[in-house]
Amino acid sequence: MSNTLYDALFAPHAGRSDPFLHLPDGSVLPYADFLATAARYAHVLTEAKLSPGDRLAAQVEKSPEALALYAACVQAGVIFLPLNTGYTADEMSYFVDNSGAAMLVCDPARAEALSSLAKDGGATLHTLAADGTGSLPEAARDKPDTFATADRGPSDLAAFLYTSGTTGRSKGAMLSHANLLSNAEALKDLWRFTGDDVLLHALPIFHTHGLFVATNVILAAGGAQIFLPKFDLDAVMDALPKATSMMGVPTFYTRLLGDQRFRREATSHMRLFTSGSAPLLADTHEAFEARTGHRILERYGMTETNMNASNPYDGERRAGTVGFPLPGVEIRITAQDSTDEVPPGEVGRIEVRGPNVFQGYWQMPEKTADELREDGFFITGDLGSFDADGYLQIVGRDKDLIISGGYNIYPKEIELVLDDQPGVLESAVIGVPHEDFGETPLAVLVPEPGATPDTDAIAEEVSTALARYKHPRGYVLIDELPRNTMGKVQKNELRQRYRDNFMPA
Repeated sequence: MSNTLYDALFAPHAGRSDPFLHLPDGSVLPYADFLATAARYAHVLTEAKLSPGDRLAAQVEKSPEALALYAACVQAGVIFLPLNTGYTADEMSYFVDNSGAAMLVCDPARAEALSSLAKDGGATLHTLAADGTGSLPEAARDKPDTFATADRGPSDLAAFLYTSGTTGRSKGAMLSHANLLSNAEALKDLWRFTGDDVLLHALPIFHTHGLFVATNVILAAGGAQIFLPKFDLDAVMDALPKATSMMGVPTFYTRLLGDQRFRREATSHMRLFTSGSAPLLADTHEAFEARTGHRILERYGMTETNMNASNPYDGERRAGTVGFPLPGVEIRITAQDSTDEVPPGEVGRIEVRGPNVFQGYWQMPEKTADELREDGFFITGDLGSFDADGYLQIVGRDKDLIISGGYNIYPKEIELVLDDQPGVLESAVIGVPHEDFGETPLAVLVPEPGATPDTDAIAEEVSTALARYKHPRGYVLIDELPRNTMGKVQKNELRQRYRDNFMPA
C-alpha cells in the first residue's frame, strides 16, 4: 500500500524524537507524538465510516491538534477542507452542502450553531478547541497510535480549498497528492530548507500559505516550526531569536517595521524571510533591507496552484517582482482572449502549467473548462509581464478580486449583502491601497431616490452576514456608478477616485 503525500511528508518522521512544533507555553511536540495523534484521529474518521475520497470540513482554531487532523485525513485518504474560522453559519452551510462533507469538525463554541447544518447534510459533527479539547480528541483518546495508511496515488485528491469568482459563488479547487507534494519539494530545494531550519509560523492554517506552503515545506525538510496561534508582535519578537526563517504576508513586515525593537541584531541569525499572499510594497521591501540587512524574498502563488514563481535564493531579489517560474512550472503571458504570447515588457494574462496546477473545480465542469485550458495552462485571472531579465511582475487582475492582509475578498459577495440593505439602490465594492493590508475593501453605495442609507446599520448587518476580513473599511455615498456604453460599472474609475482614502497624506 502506498500513499503519495503521507509516504513522502509524514512517514519518514515515524519514531523521531526531534522537535516538530515549539509551542507558545514553551513545550515541544516531537514528530513521533504528532504522528501518534494523527493516527488516533485517523481511527476516529474510519470508525465514523469515512472512506478514501470522502470529504472532511474543518473550521477550527490553529493548534497542534488541528494540524494533526490534516495529517490524519492524508493518512486515511480523506479529502481535507480547511475553512476560514471567520465564516458565519450561513457561509458554512454552503461549504458543507457543496462538498458533501461526511464529517464537520468545529470549535465547541460553534457546535450548537452548526449542528443543524451538519445533520441536514448527513455529516458527523465533532468538536476541536484551540486548547486541544473537544469530542474529536476525546473519541481518539483510547485509539491505537498507529494506523494502516490508506492507498492513495499521485492523482488522488488530498484537499479542497474553496475560492470564489466575481459571481460570488465559491468554488472548491481540487488539489491532488501530486499537486501538494511537487510544490513542497520544489520550494524546499529552491529556498534551501533543511532539517536544521526552525520556521517562525504565525500564519493561519486554513489557508494555502500556512498549511500547504509553510507546513509542507518543513515536513519535506524535516525541520521544526515555532507554532504561534496568530501574528502577535510581542510573541513574534520573542520567537525570532530561536528561528532561522519566517514566512509572512506584507502586514507582518509592516508591523515589525513599526516596532523600534525590530533592529538588525534581532534578525542577525535569520536565514530567510519570505512574503506572499498579497503584493509587497517596494517601500516595505527597501525599508526592511535598510533596517535589517535582509532582503525579503517575494513569491507568487494562488489557491489553485500553490506557488508558481519565486525570487531567487541566490542572486537579486527584485522589489516589485515575484521572480521566476519554479522548477517544473511554466508561466506564459498571453493576449486577452487568445493563447498568443505577448513580448517581454508587455502586459497580458498570466497562465500557469505544471505539476502544481489543480485538478479543476468540484462539481463545476463549465467553470473548470473556462479557466483550465485543454493544454493544461490555468488562466490565473492575474495580469502581468516579464521584464527583460525574465522577472515576473504582477500588475493587476482582470477580475475584481481584492487581496487584503493575505486574504482573498470577492466584491460580489459583499455587494449582494449591501444591495439588500434599506435605502441602497446599488453598490460597488472596490479594493483601494492600504499601508498595512496592501489593499482593503471600500463600499461605494448609490442611494434609492430620496433615501439616505444608514451606513452604521449597514455595517452592523454586514458584520453578521460575512466574516470580519470581508467587512468594508469604509462606506461612500455617490449619486451614480460610472458605466461604459454597454452599462458595465467601471470599477477602475472608482479605484482611481478613492485610491488615497486610507493612505497617509
